[in-house]
Amino acid sequence: MAQPQTREPGTPRHVAVIMDGNGRWARRRALPRHLGHRAGVKAVRAAVEGCARRGVEALTLFAFSSENWGRPAEEVERLMELFVEAMEREVEDLHGNGIRLRFIGDLATLKPHLLQSIAAGEARTAGNARMTLYVAMSYGGRWDIVQAARRLAGRVAAGEMTPEAIDEQALSGELALGGAPDPDLFIRTGGEHRISNFLLWNLAYTELYFCDCLWPDFDDAEIERAFRHYAGRQRRFGLTGDQVVGG
Repeated sequence: MAQPQTREPGTPRHVAVIMDGNGRWARRRALPRHLGHRAGVKAVRAAVEGCARRGVEALTLFAFSSENWGRPAEEVERLMELFVEAMEREVEDLHGNGIRLRFIGDLATLKPHLLQSIAAGEARTAGNARMTLYVAMSYGGRWDIVQAARRLAGRVAAGEMTPEAIDEQALSGELALGGAPDPDLFIRTGGEHRISNFLLWNLAYTELYFCDCLWPDFDDAEIERAFRHYAGRQRRFGLTGDQVVGG
């Protein structure tokens, strides 16, 4: 992995990715679906390296959604095994390159051996500051908002705050990405044009980028295309174009 660089103008601070197309990649090659997921791990490595090299501060990957539990049991089991293998194989490399690893989602639904790997990986990389890699596991955007609302309701019930004190900042702070900047750029591979219950609150002003490339084929050249798209867009946040240019 290349040495860290200062984030240049036009480079997103936080990138969020739905890694779609592993199954179709395998099917087109007459391979079992789990081999598509395994091929996708290489693309994860390329995305982490490419974003870190360009000075991105945070990268959030949608690894397993709350809806994915409805997939065939054998596929889910193979995915969980792959996650454990990837953790054991990649953590030292992430640590050596200054990447902090964090997991978000309803982690209580995961099996104990995977939770142990997650805890070990987070602890090993906790002191790193080059880039934070968030991995969304058993995650859903609606679940995220609901659990944040429940936490705030609990604080109100305990007398720690009043209902009037609940505002956007308070709710945002209770979300899974609380404390992290909202994503500047959202990427979805595989040709689908949906956000699929991913970071519903956090993506409110995010630039959306969709491409037909299947995730295992998403390489550094594809990252560069996505970043060029982002750099060419004007982010207004409700203002007029003249106001943004004039400011």
